[in-house]
Amino acid sequence: LPQAVAGQSVTLTLADEIDVSRGDVLAAATDPAAVADQFACHLVWMADEPMLPGRPYLLKIGARTVNATVAQPKYKVNVNTLEHTAARTLDLNEIGVCNLNLDRAVPFDPYTLNRHTGGFILIDRFTQATVAAGLLHFALRRADNVHWQAVEVDKTARARHKGQRPALLWFTGLSGAGKSTIANLVEKKLHDQGYHTYLLDGDNVRHGLNKDLGFTDADRVENIRRVAEVAKLMVDAGIIVLASFISPFRAERQLARDLLDDGEFLEIHVDAPLQVAETRDRKGLYAKARAGQLTNFTGIDHLHHTGILTPPETP
Repeated sequence: LPQAVAGQSVTLTLADEIDVSRGDVLAAATDPAAVADQFACHLVWMADEPMLPGRPYLLKIGARTVNATVAQPKYKVNVNTLEHTAARTLDLNEIGVCNLNLDRAVPFDPYTLNRHTGGFILIDRFTQATVAAGLLHFALRRADNVHWQAVEVDKTARARHKGQRPALLWFTGLSGAGKSTIANLVEKKLHDQGYHTYLLDGDNVRHGLNKDLGFTDADRVENIRRVAEVAKLMVDAGIIVLASFISPFRAERQLARDLLDDGEFLEIHVDAPLQVAETRDRKGLYAKARAGQLTNFTGIDHLHHTGILTPPETP
């Protein structure tokens, strides 16, 4: 055919041998598609569970599916008055303006120019349910201005210098289950054997790195996201890292796993019944939660989240 139009099913034969697969976009050389991995967008939330900034989702745009996270909304839009109001999350049927971060660059057009390459959906990674639909507006300038700096000394060299294989041991479980106690004993054992280690404890990082975070669902997600990124850097330095966090969300534990290479993330579920954990309540946290003085406490008013109350997905 000398030309084809939308709606026709056609086969293209390329003059050169090029590795082309599902999700790739062919464009005229005189009008190439823009490519980016960070965007500003409108997002319509469609799930009962709220949108949590920093939580990983799958983003499907055209025929391509990539990993994505949503930053805290800049604002949400009142559909009746079009008023812009502050928001930390988005609930069912709410519309917000947010920034998107993808794990790889994708070709796109602003939705106003092309709805096929400017519209997308977000998918829950575990249930495969569609949780949101969105419209891309423009790529963020930081996507073009920030580049990865290559270094001469890599993780393999650092690990070889220390004579060990770096890894992240992630201890998850209820408050009082014994996570910190066990992690501390494991680190002491490794240290005595000459290994280079570091223990990241949930309470300790909230004195500095995460002192600005509370215990809402959104803050819990951000807490684990920051810790996972720090742990990734430490593993890259060749260190054996031990992390002790309640981390009730399966999605965030998966986020930490995905940041590392295969075999570097070991999830340890410290399984203690709630009744046993309460008897070890030296900090008085369970008593405060039972009395209504402490909200969003895992095990008391935070039981609706699955994850730490069942064994982890893999050994």
